[in-house]
Amino acid sequence: MSIRPTAYEFFAGGGLAGLGMTGIETIFANDMDPAKARAFAANHPGTPFRQGDVWGLTTADLPGRPDLAWASSPCQDVSLAGARGGLEAGRSGAFWGFWRLVEGLTAEGRGPRVVVLENVIGLLTSGPKTETGRDFAAVCAAMAQAGYTVGALEMDAACWLPQSRPRLFVVAIKGEAPRAGGPGGPFHSPRLVAAHARLPETVKAAWAWWRLPQPPRRNLDLAALLEPDAAVAWLDDPEGLLTLAAPLHRARIAAALASGRRAVGAAYRRVRVENGRKVQRLEIRFDGLAGCLRTPAGGSSRQYVVVCDQGRVRVRRLTGREAARLMGVSDAYRLPPSESAALKLMGDAVAVPAVRALTEGLLAPALAGGRAAA
Repeated sequence: MSIRPTAYEFFAGGGLAGLGMTGIETIFANDMDPAKARAFAANHPGTPFRQGDVWGLTTADLPGRPDLAWASSPCQDVSLAGARGGLEAGRSGAFWGFWRLVEGLTAEGRGPRVVVLENVIGLLTSGPKTETGRDFAAVCAAMAQAGYTVGALEMDAACWLPQSRPRLFVVAIKGEAPRAGGPGGPFHSPRLVAAHARLPETVKAAWAWWRLPQPPRRNLDLAALLEPDAAVAWLDDPEGLLTLAAPLHRARIAAALASGRRAVGAAYRRVRVENGRKVQRLEIRFDGLAGCLRTPAGGSSRQYVVVCDQGRVRVRRLTGREAARLMGVSDAYRLPPSESAALKLMGDAVAVPAVRALTEGLLAPALAGGRAAA
């Protein structure tokens, strides 16, 4: 009888990484956010969960011997949209709290054979101005020093879902796993290749270009995941919001109206700096994709649906359920009752199909190979 590989899921949020890790059983999960903890419990009632700061955990809190440890550590301090404090800053520095546990497990003889860190692509370049990429190098060096072969992939949810959401997956493996002869394909981006070139030689010696199959052509677009027009509330007067659009984005609306066809687009309200001054802008796209889902902040960063049809423009807010669909979550998933909480939960999460592709193409073969060797 085969036994499924096991995993710990740190910074688990609502447990979307676990949904994507097909064939792997999560035996422990952790997050410090109370709302996310409630969402995890509602959707994974049988999984042991500990709410609290990862720095407050010890190896005594962790059951069994995991095959895999997953960490979707906070990204705000290394995001390209943030202040770029790096891994020394409070939130993203939580990675080292996680890594302390991996080292402790290893010392006890129950360290994981596979470690995955999921984060924003800003990790590739974050660090002091004079040390571009220092944080990425520090993560890879820690994994290499612990005896892992380390590599990374940049995976965009747009390969599977109608959402542009590039994310970095740093994967450390003890044992054999599918490798490529060098960088190439959709998951080894030029910025990842540049980050690898900046690594110390000792880390490069432990590096592998992990191989994943080419994803099939995506057949979903944004309109296919949206609620029916009659089932949602539209803004009574969208003109005030539309005035925030820059000329390029106004032209996109005009072109959509002139086409005479129904056009469904995604819009995002954000703050831009123009001529040294902060201004709110509405950015609109009609390419069948939503922009990267973000956490609602301060009421200004909101995502909208724009429909041009029969000579008029209608605008509404993206719903929490639609955001969940854009993350690859089924409608059976129990969302928080608050729309704001649902949007925050999904905006902070990892896309399920991206995790599934990583699991089926790399993680599961690595774990299967390790079991065969054992």
